[in-house]
Order: sequence, then structure tokens, then C-alpha cells
Amino acid sequence: MFTRLTTAAALVALSAGFASAQTNTTTTAPADKPAASGTATAAGKDMKEWQAAPLAKTSLAQAISTAEGKEAGGRAIDADFELADGKNPAHYSIKVVYPDGKLVEHGINADTGELYKSENQPIERYFTRLKVADFNNAKVSLKDALTIAEQKAGGGKAYEAEVEREGNAVEYEISVALPDGSKEIKVGPDGVAKAD
Repeated sequence: MFTRLTTAAALVALSAGFASAQTNTTTTAPADKPAASGTATAAGKDMKEWQAAPLAKTSLAQAISTAEGKEAGGRAIDADFELADGKNPAHYSIKVVYPDGKLVEHGINADTGELYKSENQPIERYFTRLKVADFNNAKVSLKDALTIAEQKAGGGKAYEAEVEREGNAVEYEISVALPDGSKEIKVGPDGVAKAD
């Protein structure tokens, strides 16, 4: 009798174990925050750029270093994180100006950090009031401005940056992704940051 009870108890426990192993448990992100995927390229179209950018394996500063290193003397002046589409992975689009006045837009894969495309662009198309000398004379580089903006925002990850003219010098406007949204930080030619 004891053997039968032990065997029956073991069979019940084994059946319960199989049943729980077959039960699917799913967790869903709140409607306003889609579930995170492993890479920025795998992020769904339902995510906003500030939500997908933190998934990128490559930081904006690393992408800028890659783009600036393509040719000697290059200086990044604009950078945008862009979600994956049918022909491009999630990437950073980085505009780099060179001492000779040439402007090149580089595409850097946000997950691998590899340069995957480069296109020459007319500088007049983007900047009418800024000249190459304005960028070359700037005391603060775009990469420096990213670090300053991330600190001012209290952490987070910079994912977009653009340059404007402030008086006779350049000023950077940086977008920083935070857990609950995005924050705009301006960094002046002296390296001083202020929230937008």
C-alpha cells in the first residue's frame, strides 16, 4: 500500500511538472513602452527613435569617431540616429566637414559600428550661415558636446546632434534619450550646457 501511495504521489508530481513546463508565460510592455528587443536594428517601427537608440551597441560618440577617422582633418557637425528601414539597418547619419570645404554624410551601423556608406553632399544645402572655418575654429567638438549634454541630462544616451550658429561661433543642440523620454540640451561654444 505504501509503495502504491509513493508511486501515485510521484506520478501526480511528475504530471504537475509537465503541465507547468507547458504553460506559456508572456509579459508585455505597457502600451506606451514597447517591449525592448536585443538590437536597435531589430527594434520595431512602433518604437520612437529615443526608445530604440539606447538599444544600439555603438554609441553616438563611437560612430562620430569612425566617421571622422575616414579622412584626415574631418570634423563632425551633425549626427542623427535613424531607425532601420527596408534598405538600411538602424544607423547614425553623420555629416563631416573637411578642411577643403567638402561635406560627406557617413552611415554608421548602430549595432556593429561599421561604416556602410558615404555620400558627398553640397555644404550649402545644409548650412547657409555657417562656414567651414566656423567648425574648425570651434573650441568644443561635437563629441565633447555629447559628453557635456549627457552629464547635464543626468545620464542617458545622446542620439542626435545638430549645430547652429550662435553669434560668431557654433552651438550644438543635443537630444538625449532618457528612460521616460527625450531631453534637448544646448552646448555653447564655451562648453557650457543649458537645458532647452
